[in-house]
Amino acid sequence: MDIQLDKAPCGYFSISDSGIILTVNQTLLDMLLYERHELLGRHIESVMSVTNKLFFHTYFYPYIQMHGHVNEMYFSLRTNSQQDLPVLLNGIRQQRDGETVIDCVAVVMRKRIEHERDILHSKTKLEELYQATNEANHKLEALHEEYEVKQQELLRINLQLETMASTDPLTGLHNRRFFQVSLLALLLSFRETEKPFSLLIIDIDHFKRINDTFGHPAGDAVLVHLARLLESMASDTDIVARFGGEEFVVILPGTDEDTALLTAERYRSAIANSPCGEHNITVSIGASTVRRGDTDETLLHHADTALYASKSSGRNRVTHSNHLVPASD
Repeated sequence: MDIQLDKAPCGYFSISDSGIILTVNQTLLDMLLYERHELLGRHIESVMSVTNKLFFHTYFYPYIQMHGHVNEMYFSLRTNSQQDLPVLLNGIRQQRDGETVIDCVAVVMRKRIEHERDILHSKTKLEELYQATNEANHKLEALHEEYEVKQQELLRINLQLETMASTDPLTGLHNRRFFQVSLLALLLSFRETEKPFSLLIIDIDHFKRINDTFGHPAGDAVLVHLARLLESMASDTDIVARFGGEEFVVILPGTDEDTALLTAERYRSAIANSPCGEHNITVSIGASTVRRGDTDETLLHHADTALYASKSSGRNRVTHSNHLVPASD
């Protein structure tokens, strides 16, 4: 590593595709209070808390596998003295010397550190005030309440931001981003366990006609009605999301082809027999079941092709991609 990178004003490290630390610059070593030999060859999760390990698996790995890069992801690393160090993490996945590596840059969150110092300062003042005279007790209680309010507000804001990032605002279902992350996670699990899962794409038949005839508020009401119906029928492990427009997707973990068809038909029948006010809606469904070698793109493509077959065959029906006749040359 050249000296410019080693002394750069930000932390740098590279890891293998499996998470083993390959290189690390001196700046990051100073930030984490480690010697170089203490980190090289170790797994990156060795400098993370349990919470951040889960976050790394849930968001960082799937996102960088899908997009090849991660920009400004808020994260915390754990120093050698077991202190959390909040950073903004940027990463890129690329090939180098015939191997896949992930290069990352970590920038310390200065404002967050200042905020934490303010909180620690308030806590120190509390401890001092507790030892003061009875005259100062009311000040202690006020400061303690302020401290607790700030902590709860911080938790509330973080939860709100996380919910907004993964929720469709109209229907309240998971959004396309959450669906894509979940799909990638299941694909990674399938490659290790070969436990099957299936995907449904559900499209409202003649939805444009509803919007054009009755207006977009009526169309929105139909979308919300369908979302509630899908949500009520889904199992605890199913992942129901709005894919976009009048399309919805359902991931069925642990579901093979036959069970996927039965589940899709149950959805189709229930929707056809559950009018939304004056509107009797039907849906066309395309299904696919994961196979060896599938990616998120191929799995979606197979389900989308099956959906097109359902539409072309008259709508209000279910088609599995495995039942389609391959196109002749």
